[in-house]
Amino acid sequence: MDVRRRPGAAAADRPTKSRPAAAAAAAPAAAPGDLVLRAPNLRVVLAAMALFLAPFSYLAFVHYPLAADLRRSILICGAISLGGFFVVLRLIPVAARYLLRRGMFGKDINKKGLPMGEITVPESLGIVVGIVYLVIAILFQHFNFTADSIWLVEYNAALASVCFMILLGFIDDVLDIPWRVKLLLPTIAALPLLMAYAGGTSIIIPKPLASYVGVEVLELGWMYKLFMLLLAVFCTNSINIHAGLNGLEVGQTVVISAAVLIHNVMRIGSSKDLETQQAHAFSIYLVLPFLTTSLALLGFNW
Repeated sequence: MDVRRRPGAAAADRPTKSRPAAAAAAAPAAAPGDLVLRAPNLRVVLAAMALFLAPFSYLAFVHYPLAADLRRSILICGAISLGGFFVVLRLIPVAARYLLRRGMFGKDINKKGLPMGEITVPESLGIVVGIVYLVIAILFQHFNFTADSIWLVEYNAALASVCFMILLGFIDDVLDIPWRVKLLLPTIAALPLLMAYAGGTSIIIPKPLASYVGVEVLELGWMYKLFMLLLAVFCTNSINIHAGLNGLEVGQTVVISAAVLIHNVMRIGSSKDLETQQAHAFSIYLVLPFLTTSLALLGFNW
């Protein structure tokens, strides 16, 4: 004879089924202060790398008959720079956790798909790019410069300026320096390069303006170093003013770096003067690792 049971008892006897959707809904959500660092958008970054480096590679290794030793130096610099790209990709998540632990973060209000103003994102990640860049540039000296190289002094002076700028930029992030002081920081950082500079002091007048100036090449003399100093102040602050906008600060850095590389290789290919070729090769050695390491940072901004 069947026994009629109460609904509650019958339900208790039935085996309970797992409800993953309900369990997931009941699971505690990530706290607003938790670190949310998406994986780098490698597909977009690698496409950007191919887009920016393809014209430079074509001009350097196909279009222009560059010297074999110059091509070798560019290849070595490119190989080390590519290694730096992957090192930055690996170190950024590590540095992000330490920066968040020290309270160096902001609130993300721009990234699509995240709660606006509730997600903390680490700041000062540019220090990872800067340190890796310096290591690459220092290691490259072993393969390209000799102890009596005439470019070694200026190369090390350029690295000293970069090191100064990294230090001052990190100090700015820590101390929140006012803008009136920020204008002076690039002046201090540019001093090693200005004091060691021994190159030409003339500038090429743009062709549309040459007829008004009267000359195609204008000799500035001592004013050239003043021009370099003001240019350093302008360039650094024009980039820094876009900090906080996802991908814009490092994005324009990548575009400018690629344009500088293409300009340098075109000047090398079109000039027969050895000193001019060496000067533009000097620029390539400094800009190429800067482009690859910046691309790695860009991957976390898109």
